[in-house]
Amino acid sequence: MRKILFVLAATVAMFLNGCNKDSAGLSPDTTGTEVDMEVLTSTAARYAVASDTVTVKHCKGKLTEIASEAISSSITSYLTATYPGSEVLYAAVDERGKTVIAIKLADGTKQGLLFNEDGTVSERMKNHLPKANLTEVAITSLSATITDYIAANFAGFAIKKAGSNDVGEFLVGISDETSMKIVLFNADGSFKSVLEKPKMKRKGKSLFKN
Repeated sequence: MRKILFVLAATVAMFLNGCNKDSAGLSPDTTGTEVDMEVLTSTAARYAVASDTVTVKHCKGKLTEIASEAISSSITSYLTATYPGSEVLYAAVDERGKTVIAIKLADGTKQGLLFNEDGTVSERMKNHLPKANLTEVAITSLSATITDYIAANFAGFAIKKAGSNDVGEFLVGISDETSMKIVLFNADGSFKSVLEKPKMKRKGKSLFKN
């Protein structure tokens, strides 16, 4: 009996180690309800990439998020040489294998990049920065238009964090006991959409250094 239990424990340990290895470079949101500025910043980066005119024009199909370790060596070499000390905020591939990456530079500036299927750089996102650059906003300073909309349409959810980008839009993180959402509002406080957020929270460290 003890031998059987030992084998079962070893099997479970091997399975968990395999899962951890597959998720290397990504830190799971274990509660599913935590909303902090890291979540808002990553969501803003994803939103800015997905809605950029470069992405809309050159990418095909849905963007599929990838871990930092899944980025090709040619791309990481380019980022290391061109943007030392940068941090990946969001990375994804389209149906043809093109890669889009949102990074935060060492000086805090945000940049979006599109890479070809072979890993060579295609072009920089033209309208990325205004939507990706997020400044924290005090919850108490949010307009009644925003808070009233959330109260009326997201029963049981509480506002946890909020930020505003350079085009005046508001990203508001809300959560209840089981889930979280990032809600996007226009500059006038009118509802725009519920944003798709990155599936995993990335480790807060610089990934490309000389």
